[in-house]
Amino acid sequence: MAAQGLTHGPLGPGTLHLCVDMQRVFGPGYPWVMPWMERVTPVIETICAHHAAHTLFTRFIPAARPGEGSGTWKRYYRRWAEVTLEKVGADAIRLVPAFERFVPPARVLDKHVYSPWTEGRLDAMLAGSDIDTLVITGGETDVCVLASALGGIDRGFRVVLVGDALCSFVDETHDALMELYLTRFTEQLEVATAEEVLETWR
Repeated sequence: MAAQGLTHGPLGPGTLHLCVDMQRVFGPGYPWVMPWMERVTPVIETICAHHAAHTLFTRFIPAARPGEGSGTWKRYYRRWAEVTLEKVGADAIRLVPAFERFVPPARVLDKHVYSPWTEGRLDAMLAGSDIDTLVITGGETDVCVLASALGGIDRGFRVVLVGDALCSFVDETHDALMELYLTRFTEQLEVATAEEVLETWR
C-alpha cells in the first residue's frame, strides 16, 4: 500500500491517537472477524506504548437484542442477530487484550453507530482541548475508520491515517478506500506509516 507520508509536516503536541474499534468481537471466533487484525495489532500497540496518554480507543456497541435500533438499524440487527449483546456477551465488546493494559491513561469512548462523532460524546471530550490533529488506526478501513476520518475532516482537524495500522473485513474495499484517501482528500488527509508517525511525533 502506497503512502504519501506526512506532507504537512511533523506532528505537533496537539495530536491525539484515535484507535477505532479494536475489539474482541472483530477477532477470531466471531462473525465479524477482520482477517488483518492480528497483523496490525503489534503496529498499533507500538504507537500506544509511546503515546498511551494521548490515545483514545473507540468501541462499537451492538444492540442488546435482534431488531433493536432506530430506522435501518432494526433491519441491520435482524440480519446480524448473532452479534447482538445477548448472543455474544459483554466480553466481546472489550478491547483486544493487547490494548486493555493501556487504559488508563488511554481513554475509551463507546458508540452505537459507525461514527464516533454522531452521538456527541467525542466533540464533548475534545471541547476546550488543544487537540488539532487525529492519528487514526484500527478498523474497518471502509466503515468506522471512514466515518471517523470524515467527521474529523468536517471539524477541521488534521487527519493522518496510519496505513499499516488499518484493517478491514474485505481486502478489495480496503484497497479501494486507501486509493480514495490518497487521491481525494489531499489537503485534509494524509496517509503515513507507523514508523513515520513515531519518528515525527515526539
